[in-house]
Formats: sequence, structure tokens, C-alpha cells
Amino acid sequence: MADKKDYNPYDNRVVEAPITNMGAFVSLLKGVIGTGILALPMAFAYTGWMCGAILLTLTTIMLIHGITLLIMCMVESARRQQQGYCNFSDTMVFAFNEGPKWCKYLAKATGYLVDGVLSLSHYGICVVYLVFVAVNMKQLVEHYVKAMDLRIYIAIVGLCSIPFFLVRHLKYLVPFNMVANIAMYLGFFLIFYYLFQDLPPLSDRPMFNEPSKYPLFFGIVLFSVSSVGVMLAVESEMSHPEQYIGWFGVLNLSAVVVVISYLFFSIMAYWRYGPHVHGSVTLDLPTDEVISQLSKAFISLALFLSFPLSGYVTIDIVFNHYMNHGNRLRNPHFVEYIVRVFFVVLSTVNAVAFPNLGPLVAFVGALTISLLNLVFPACIDLCLNYHEPYTYGKLRWKLVKNILLIIIGVVILGYCCTLSVLDMIEEYGGGGRKTSSLEKLPLGVLTDIEMTSN
Repeated sequence: MADKKDYNPYDNRVVEAPITNMGAFVSLLKGVIGTGILALPMAFAYTGWMCGAILLTLTTIMLIHGITLLIMCMVESARRQQQGYCNFSDTMVFAFNEGPKWCKYLAKATGYLVDGVLSLSHYGICVVYLVFVAVNMKQLVEHYVKAMDLRIYIAIVGLCSIPFFLVRHLKYLVPFNMVANIAMYLGFFLIFYYLFQDLPPLSDRPMFNEPSKYPLFFGIVLFSVSSVGVMLAVESEMSHPEQYIGWFGVLNLSAVVVVISYLFFSIMAYWRYGPHVHGSVTLDLPTDEVISQLSKAFISLALFLSFPLSGYVTIDIVFNHYMNHGNRLRNPHFVEYIVRVFFVVLSTVNAVAFPNLGPLVAFVGALTISLLNLVFPACIDLCLNYHEPYTYGKLRWKLVKNILLIIIGVVILGYCCTLSVLDMIEEYGGGGRKTSSLEKLPLGVLTDIEMTSN
């Protein structure tokens, strides 16, 4: 057996249908750029346009570092175990077994925790996307035909998505992701038609605002930038995964494009609409003009085509980690198709029964961002370097950095989850709903769904 130090997991990774670097880049853009960008102008209204630009850039760097750290730990875990690939949950289990003695008792449970939070978060995103597309379809269609119940549109969108969801490999989703990216940017360009009209002097918009509202800014940005499951899924299916991370890796290059797109759109929308900009910019557009209708149609098309990419993460966890673990199934492809159809039907039924999942999804989203993006990667790195010959570096800089990441993650967890729980109590508790916590913390797609469906 080869020495562990000489073992290269990348050389031993087997991928059934690998995707190219360009395919990975396209999929990342589609996985990250979504309706969260529509809420960013309000985030800039909380901080001022210059402060918002700086904080957005720094926050993105922190989140991308968390994903990079996680992938490096996954590769290191695979190297130590001399296997081609080690997924997130298995890496968590292995790392905790490598850490302090008390961590070993928690190792197995942490693996289930990772799978549960990750799969639930993407399931929630799929349900919200279904409702968002249905809401916008209802708005567009009812300009010309008789009004119908929103739930009928949700059922139509869900059924139409089944053929796309039967695509098993990310490689074959790349063309759909390309079309989705084009549709999304076309929707943004049409919105710019309104953003460049009647612009006030930039001096009317403050560069910096009072810090009391900065937490609201971070709440919006964190929900808009992070997509842990898609980022990991793309890396696992690449033909050259060693080119995913690094200064000029696919992940960093896509992050640069995302940040530039977010900055330009956010600054322009805030410049145009000022402090009164809505939680979703589409709510500031005219409802009866063709250009605004087309922008919503393109964005809805992009999200419709994103449904299989978001659902891929949950399906991969449920099917490959549990149902077909160790290749136990006789007809795995047939069973996977059944699981995929069941997933779409379940998501559709859920959306039809409870179309306002905003508070619940925001709660799961807070868990996803804080735990999967910051806390868990830092804990894994701490455990992997706990015993000799591994170290925390000179002056224990890795230890200090990881502790800081954990503290930031816990603060995000406490703040966002508190707002989400308060809103769930108001929304689902049966009492009168006056002022939602999430209306103070707009989440792009969630805010747009909630306000346009009223």
C-alpha cells in the first residue's frame, strides 16, 4: 500500500459523467446567483453604497474561504483514508474521530447532522422556487386570462419540472444551467432599463449609514451569496477537481463574477430607488409594462431551470448516502428515477399545501449558512490538526482563525434563527400577523413571494 503522504485522491477519483471547468463555472453561477440579488439593494440602503460594497466583498471572501477550507479538509480526509473522494458527512465523522477523545463520541451523530441540515435546506429552496415561479406566472397570465388559484399554478410548474428532474448527472444539466444564466442576466438587463431612468445625483445617496442596521445587511447578504450544497456537488463531479480551488480556481473565478454582478446591480438599484427600495427590486417596477413583465418572465424561467440543480443535492444525499450506500440496490437507476419523481411530487404537494414557507425556510437557511459554511469547516480543520505530526501552524494561527470562524458562525446562527423563530410563531401560531421579523430582514425570493401573493 502506498504511503499516505504520497497518495493523491484526485488521481483515484472515479466520476461517471465528469463535467469540464467551463461546465463547473456555469453551474456555480446558476447555483449562487438567484433571487437573493433582488434583495441586495435594500441591504445597501441599510449601510450606504460604499460601506455596502466593502462589506459585501469581505463577506463573500469569508464565505468562499469557508468552502475552500471545507474542500481542503475533504481532500485531506480522503488522502488519509486512501480513497478517491470523501463527502461532507463522512469527512465530518472522520475528522471528529481524529480529534479530542470527547469528539469521538459525537462523530457518528455529526455525520447525520450534516446530511440532515444540507438536504433539508435544499429541499426548502426547491419548494420556495416552485412558489416563486408560480406567483410570477400567475401575475403574467392573469393580465390576459381569467384569474385562477395560486395552487393550480404551483401544480402546473411542479409537473412541468419532472422531465428536467430526471437528468441524473450534473454534466447533462450544464446546458440548462447555461440557458438559466442567460435568462437570469436578460431579466437583470431589462430591470436596468428602469434603473437608468431619472437617476438622482449620487451625492444624494450616503456612502455610509449608522451601524445599528448593519446586522440586517449581513442577514440579506449571507442568504444571497451562500450555496454550500451546489458548490460541493459541482466539485465532486469535475473532471479536473484539483482546479476547483486556488487563487485562479473555478470557485474563486465564479465568486469574482458573482461579486461584480452583485455590486453593479445593488449600487445601481439603490442609487435609483434610494432608502425606500423594496425587499425585492421587482416590486419597484411597473406591473403593467411589457419590459417589467419580461424581466419577471426571464427570472422565473431561470429559477425553473435551477430546480433540478438545487434538488440534486438532496437527491444525492438521500439516494447515494443511504438508499444505495455500498451499491446495495439491484436496479439503482430505476430506483433513482422513482426517488426523483417522488421528490418533485412531494415538493409540489408541500408548496400547494403551505405556499408561505418563508419563515421556515429562513430558519433552515440560517442553520445552513452558519453551520455548514463556517462552524463545521472550522471544527473539521481543528480536529484534523489536533494530533501530531499535524499542527496549527506558527503561533497557532489556524487555531485562532478557526475559533474566529466558529464565533462568527454562532453569532449568525443566534441572530438569524431568533428572527426566524419569532416570525414562525407569528405566522403559524394563529395570532394576528402585524409586523414580521422577516419583513425587517428581507430575503429576496422569500420577501417577493410573501408580498406578491398577498
